Amino acid sequence: MLSGTRGRLASELRRTCTQPSAVARRCLHASGSRPSADQNKRTEKTPRTFDPALLEFLVCPLSKKPLRYEASTNELINEELGIAYPIIDGIPNMIPQAARMTHQSSDL
Repeated sequence: MLSGTRGRLASELRRTCTQPSAVARRCLHASGSRPSADQNKRTEKTPRTFDPALLEFLVCPLSKKPLRYEASTNELINEELGIAYPIIDGIPNMIPQAARMTHQSSDL
């Protein structure tokens, strides 16, 4: 008897997992979670650039000090700590582990 119940439960789970409900299909369609081929082509052609206006809001996550944008290296620089945060596809990577040191500290 247990194996029959388990089999029915498994087949019911398979049926619900394979076919999304009508509501789920409408939500997926309305949210645009599946970009069309035209949208993909458009984003590939125009590289994202960093908007310097964001410097008004962004600060170093370690020192909480303002950052400077260096266009030649596409990085946000913290002069005080000597750290450079990379900008990838127009998005600053503000994770301290992703930053590189710009100069050696003389405090060692």
